[in-house]
Amino acid sequence: MQGSMLRYFTAGESHGRAMLALVDGFPAGLRVDAEAINAELRRRQGGYGRGGRQRLEDDAVEVLSGTWRGATLGSPIALLVPNRDYKIERMEELDRPRPGHGDLSGSVKYLSSVRAILERASARETAPRVAAGALAGQLLAEFGIRAFGYVVQVGPVEVPPIPGTLDEQLQRRGRSELYTLDPDRDAELKAAIDAAGQRGDTLGGIVEIRVEGVSFGLGTHAQWDRKLDGRLAQAVMAVQAMKGCEIGLGFGCATRPGSEVHDPIRFDPAAAGTPTLGFTRPTNHAGGLEGGMTNAQPIVLRVAKKPIATLSRPLESINLRTKQPEEASYERSDVCAIAAASCILENVVAFALAEALVEKFGGDSIEEMKARYELFHELARRH
Repeated sequence: MQGSMLRYFTAGESHGRAMLALVDGFPAGLRVDAEAINAELRRRQGGYGRGGRQRLEDDAVEVLSGTWRGATLGSPIALLVPNRDYKIERMEELDRPRPGHGDLSGSVKYLSSVRAILERASARETAPRVAAGALAGQLLAEFGIRAFGYVVQVGPVEVPPIPGTLDEQLQRRGRSELYTLDPDRDAELKAAIDAAGQRGDTLGGIVEIRVEGVSFGLGTHAQWDRKLDGRLAQAVMAVQAMKGCEIGLGFGCATRPGSEVHDPIRFDPAAAGTPTLGFTRPTNHAGGLEGGMTNAQPIVLRVAKKPIATLSRPLESINLRTKQPEEASYERSDVCAIAAASCILENVVAFALAEALVEKFGGDSIEEMKARYELFHELARRH
């Protein structure tokens, strides 16, 4: 978000030398676990339905700045993910823009080649975003907060999450090639993806992201661009190919009366010492957010991803040189990347939450943030 204390930028092209993330405003004093970041990068490359590019790359992060002896300094952190498939100068131009990509719109906007657009618009750009989000996730963990993404629909096939503890659900997701919480459904989902690939087609899906351990106090009602639900929606909708977002009950709110939408408020004195301050809800239709602020319930988002736009059986297009009708160009692509999307979305949500955490509790150092976090909860319990 513009003007936020913690932010990041990315740079790089799909077939350029490397992808980079520059993280600014990250607090000092956090010991960085590079292998945990690499684990997220590997998970982003996985999932059934991915294409040949993932076999060429072996993503691993290099921390170029902002740390000393493994701990953050409070200065900008540069994260580099090298591209092994570096060949941008040898790549040919695409004359036939692909429907669903930014090829045509970007070429017209920048008065440029299609190649100049697709190299940056590529979902390869999400690699440094995952690296930045995984770093932010380590900051969240210091405050008992965990973002967790999983697939709940592949194409038309719904895969409802199986209830359980977070550890149980992490184990289930780890056993699923589609990163769902029901690995026993994998064969059915893989068959649907295979069938789409044989038709020269692609599949999208829906991802759910849940954030556990969030306290009161993140976000604000005071200004439209600082409401946390809006900021989370922007974070997930800015990921390539995302076309819909709902929080909590989401679109279901439109069809129910208010008595079936809003979450009753209760108080449990035994939980007064927890981040909930003792306030409990029998339901979580609000998805953890009310008035643009966290209400100490789990944050729940669902995001719809459209099918990948590069089709091996291309759609109708135009040759930009001749203006004559031709089939769209084809470049190596996935059939279904919904599993990877769940990893990407989990990590961009983690960064957005870390932004809000730093804004609420200060961002110079982890030590100061923790002291302010404890003071806020002490004052809130007296309120």
